[in-house]
Amino acid sequence: MRPMAKVISPPRKMIGDLPDEILTLILEALSAQRDLSAMCLVSRRMNSVADPVLYRSILFNRPKHHLTFSKSLVSRPRRGSLIQDVHLEYPSSKLTDTDTISPHDSANPIDHFSHTISTMSNLEKLVVSVPESLCRVIGTLFNGPFDLPSLKICSLFYQREDDGYWDLHENIHIFAHPTLETLTIRKAKLDERGFDSSEKPSETALKELRLLECDINDDALSDILLLPEALKEIVITQSEVPSPPLEESPDDIEDYIHALLSAQHSLEIIAIDSATLGAANALKLRDFENLKLLRLRDFQLLGQSGYPRLHSVGLPPSLETLEFLNQLGEDEEVSEILCYTIENQDILSRKLCQIVASGGKDGLPPQVIETCKRSTHFRLKN
Repeated sequence: MRPMAKVISPPRKMIGDLPDEILTLILEALSAQRDLSAMCLVSRRMNSVADPVLYRSILFNRPKHHLTFSKSLVSRPRRGSLIQDVHLEYPSSKLTDTDTISPHDSANPIDHFSHTISTMSNLEKLVVSVPESLCRVIGTLFNGPFDLPSLKICSLFYQREDDGYWDLHENIHIFAHPTLETLTIRKAKLDERGFDSSEKPSETALKELRLLECDINDDALSDILLLPEALKEIVITQSEVPSPPLEESPDDIEDYIHALLSAQHSLEIIAIDSATLGAANALKLRDFENLKLLRLRDFQLLGQSGYPRLHSVGLPPSLETLEFLNQLGEDEEVSEILCYTIENQDILSRKLCQIVASGGKDGLPPQVIETCKRSTHFRLKN
């Protein structure tokens, strides 16, 4: 009788046997930071793999997190370069006097706001929503030479106790950042100064600019828009009843459109959602040769009722979508001009193929809907 052959089981594979690339993919699937922190304690190798994943995205939702992290940089200076995404988000109630100590104070030699962020050489996204007392401190990051050479996305909002507008001049050099592509500014004010002539930088990479509930002087806006080499999108919004009342913003939308002429060669989207802007005249938009989407109110495009109106409006030659932020039909002249534009689009706006109003089809007058249906180019959006 022949003895049975001994079955040799293959050696058991442990997670530590996996290559670093596979381990990184597994760690990236862990959503909880406590799990990533626990993996850092497993072994030296696991720590070296997990540490970059753990610190890739950071939320500072308490001021003391800055101090803790800045102290860790003393022993691990490389850690700052691991971070790609940072959110600074906390209200004034969490900020104490000890959180705003001067960087020159001997008791706190590390400025745990601007210095800590400046170590993040690979940072791509920075979201700031903190008390106004930190406005100037964080603003020093943008004064140049730039400490954040990889920054692409930035959002700035400084909370005032009176819910007023913070002064954008404290962070004005953010507009000169050479690599920044998307910038969102919330609840800020900017007067006519803009950039001083001696401060003007070279062309920047900014492509998207969003000014949300801001009080922005149109001359300053024109000055700022001279800097981007190829701005693609600008969004300007304001609440129905601005609070506090606006002081720097113009009364007529034509002033803002004139300011946008600085970027007329590259803009593809203009969205202005501000009911406070009037319009004495129809807008002249033929110079915006690459504009594809225009979003505003009907009277802001065609002029207000009671003022002389043109029978047609100078729409951008490449415009594809015209979106109104109000329902149409209350002003008969608006309906007539839109119908005329659709019927003569080969002359007035050859690429226009969609008109959208608040409320979808229900927001469009019947005569406009019928005119669109007769056209072979138009489609109606529900």
